Amino acid sequence: MQLADLDLNKTYTYADYYKWKFEERVELIEGFIFKMSPAANRVHQEIVGGIFRELSNFLYKKSCKVYIAPFDVRFPRKSKDDEDIITVLQPDLCVVCDQEKLDERGCLGAPDLVVEVLSPGNSKKEVKNKFNIYEESGVREYWIVDPTHQTLQVNKLVEGKYQPQRALTVGDIVTTDILPGFSMDLSDIFPEEEQQAS
Repeated sequence: MQLADLDLNKTYTYADYYKWKFEERVELIEGFIFKMSPAANRVHQEIVGGIFRELSNFLYKKSCKVYIAPFDVRFPRKSKDDEDIITVLQPDLCVVCDQEKLDERGCLGAPDLVVEVLSPGNSKKEVKNKFNIYEESGVREYWIVDPTHQTLQVNKLVEGKYQPQRALTVGDIVTTDILPGFSMDLSDIFPEEEQQAS
């Protein structure tokens, strides 16, 4: 079966998604198929790799674990049955501290921290939908990284709603309440040649 064989106006569940073996990467948002952007560009990869390196080094031999896409995160609503799950995302990075949420297929339930690095192919609808899903599902922190403007926006969940913090940029230090003691210098994350160009 090819992606082109599916009716993109129909809704699907994780039970359907798990059977698909497409070359293209897709996500399910409220049952609808979203094709993921083409292969990420070099700068996107460098930024994701840099943040992963910082988180991975900090979390070495700790209970929280960091995962890099492709890694399925299923967001159950009614039940945890595959047939009832209609949202499956592949965040660029996620940190999961509750080992009970992890299985051989990925993460079942909200990670503690999600990082998405914007790509030219991200639609506004996709960005808005993911923001809403992460917020409603209880992702405690959602970082949105904009490579073009070299910013990292931290959104902290406070009483069920995201409170955006001041946008951070080159020279700023990122910390998080989720991982006490963690700090990351954004000068080490954004590629140097891009910093000089801005």
